[in-house]
Amino acid sequence: MSESKKTPLAEAYFRFLQLAKAFQSENAAIEMDANERAILDAVALCWYEGQPMTVREAIALDHLGSPATLHKRISRLREKELLIALNQDGDRRAKYLIPSDKTLDFFGNLGLNMQKVQPSIAQ
Repeated sequence: MSESKKTPLAEAYFRFLQLAKAFQSENAAIEMDANERAILDAVALCWYEGQPMTVREAIALDHLGSPATLHKRISRLREKELLIALNQDGDRRAKYLIPSDKTLDFFGNLGLNMQKVQPSIAQ
């Protein structure tokens, strides 16, 4: 790639990807494939926005796989203690998925890596 195509923002993003890769290598105990990570991101974002996702809604994310495949991936994320399924008071039919403390720590460390990149972005 020629030097002229490297913009400060692209450089910052590439640096973030390097830091994220290094972070994931350091935290190899949290193994996820790309689709599990996409599910985890979607669930965590809904939770962060104050609208926890139900298992049914997660299984409907058809761009990430079939319902059976998604159910299996959600089960794996729960086994890895990255997601918690909770029932809402008074309604035992709907299970809501929320990120675990382990997941919040994982995202917190990714956020820390993003902050490390920030000073390198030219204004």
